Amino acid sequence: MTDLVQDAVLAEEPSFPSESARHSRLSVRRQAMLSGAVALTLVLGVLIVAAFIPIDTLRVNPATRMFAPSLQHLFGTDLLGRDMLVRTTLALGQSVGIGLFAAVVSTALSVVLGLVASVNRVADRIVGVATELFLGLPHFVLLMLVAYAAGGGVRGVILAVGLTHWPRLARVLRHEAQRVMASDYVAVSRGLGRSPLWVARRHLLPHLIPQIVAGFVLIFPHAILHEAGLSFLGLGVPPHLPSIGVILSESLRALGSGLWWLAFFPGLGLLLVALSFEVFGESLRRATDPDEGVA
Repeated sequence: MTDLVQDAVLAEEPSFPSESARHSRLSVRRQAMLSGAVALTLVLGVLIVAAFIPIDTLRVNPATRMFAPSLQHLFGTDLLGRDMLVRTTLALGQSVGIGLFAAVVSTALSVVLGLVASVNRVADRIVGVATELFLGLPHFVLLMLVAYAAGGGVRGVILAVGLTHWPRLARVLRHEAQRVMASDYVAVSRGLGRSPLWVARRHLLPHLIPQIVAGFVLIFPHAILHEAGLSFLGLGVPPHLPSIGVILSESLRALGSGLWWLAFFPGLGLLLVALSFEVFGESLRRATDPDEGVA
């Protein structure tokens, strides 16, 4: 009998992560902090520098046309004599600003749909069908259709990216909301007469906030890349405004003449910004995953 009691007590004792598991989670969190610091520094640096560069610096200068990279023009000059370092910085600032706004729109839509799905089974079924429908459509084709229907330009890009990047995050939030709402402590709160707003504020949001933040960080680099893609095709930022997509589109006509720097430096800047946030988002997702590093 004593052995049976001891076995029962041991079975009820909570299992704590091992030392290696705690070390692994600490390493993941440190990686997320480091990658986040790099990504935020890069983006804030681009935004601050672009904000203080006057647009007049992009004036046409026939005397400096098609200069190769040098100490005077680190990124060279384009076909109209404009400094490519200045133009690339302003274009990155434009792309980052549009990407941030579009990512906020998409994340907000995901949060709303994820919360709506937790109301009842009918709402959950509607959100589930809408999510799978959007995920089944060709993504970039849908982007082009929405941008074209919105009239193109900056507004068209924001609407196109914001209205097409919500399904994956909405699906994650929907499943997390269902898991929380089906838990025992939510049932107890409801039994005590707590209102749905109280339950959502005290129980639901604390569990959804890590997924929301990680989802926003993962949406942001895709928003930047798709803004560049739409601008490249002529459905995004107007040609007279600085944009990485516009610059890359214009550089196609000059690559055959050996003007490699017109595409290399803008493309590299776009890649660095997008890749830094992609790494940050993945590290943040791993850091917020309760099963990550648990052995």
